[in-house]
Amino acid sequence: MADEIIHLDGITRHYHIGAGVVKALQSVDITISRNEYVALMGPSGSGKSTLMNILGCLDSPTGGRYYFNGKDVSKLDDNELAEIRNREIGFVFQTFNLLPRSTALDNVALPLIYAGENKAARLSRATDVLTQVGLYDRMNHRPNELSGGQSQRVALARALVNNPSIILADEPTGNLDSKTSVEIMGLFEQIHELGNTIILVTHEESIATHAHRIIRLLDGRVEADYKNNNVQKVNKIDEKGK
Repeated sequence: MADEIIHLDGITRHYHIGAGVVKALQSVDITISRNEYVALMGPSGSGKSTLMNILGCLDSPTGGRYYFNGKDVSKLDDNELAEIRNREIGFVFQTFNLLPRSTALDNVALPLIYAGENKAARLSRATDVLTQVGLYDRMNHRPNELSGGQSQRVALARALVNNPSIILADEPTGNLDSKTSVEIMGLFEQIHELGNTIILVTHEESIATHAHRIIRLLDGRVEADYKNNNVQKVNKIDEKGK
C-alpha cells in the first residue's frame, strides 16, 4: 500500500550463544502506515528490544524481509543502514543520550552536521524544533542545567530536527516521575497530530494507553495487535514545558 512506511515479512532474529541458539524473533509480520502511533509492548525476553533494534536499523534480521519506505533494508550494509538512521529515523532514548558539555541548541543541531547542513541552517532548524517542544528559553543551557523532563524534550527535538519518517522512542519516560511522564506523553501526542509516525517501546501499560495501536510480543512472536479504542489524552502543555 502507498501509505505503508514499515512492512515486516517473516522477520526472524537468532543469536548463537556458545553451542546454543536464542530465537529472539520468530516469523514476525507487522505493517505500520504513515502517521500511526503504535506502542510496542512485551515482558522481558519477549523480543521487543530486538525488534526495536531491527526497526531502527541498528541490527539486521537473520531471516525475512524488512521494507522501510518501500526499500528492502534487511540486506543493506552498515553504511547504507547508517544513512537511513541518520536521515529517516528519529531516536528518543530512556537515558536522553545528550552531550554533557554541549548546549541544548548544539545537541539538537548535531544530526544536521552529519546531514551536511551549513551552520546557519543548522541553528535555525534547531531553534525551530526547540521552540516546538517548549524550550526556546532553555536552548543555551547544558544538560546539567535542565530537569529530566527538559532533557527529554531536548532529546525529542533532536529526533525531530531531520524531519524523519518515523520517531522511534525506547522507554522515553523510564527515568521520569509520573507528572513529567504525562507531560512528555502530551508532547508525543502533539507531535503525532502534526503528522509524525511514532513507534513507542514500553513495558508500562499506562504509557501504552496513549498510543492508538498496541502490538504485544511474547516469546519472539506477535501475541496481539489491536486498535486502542480508549486512547488516553493529555491536556496541552504550556510553551515553556513546565
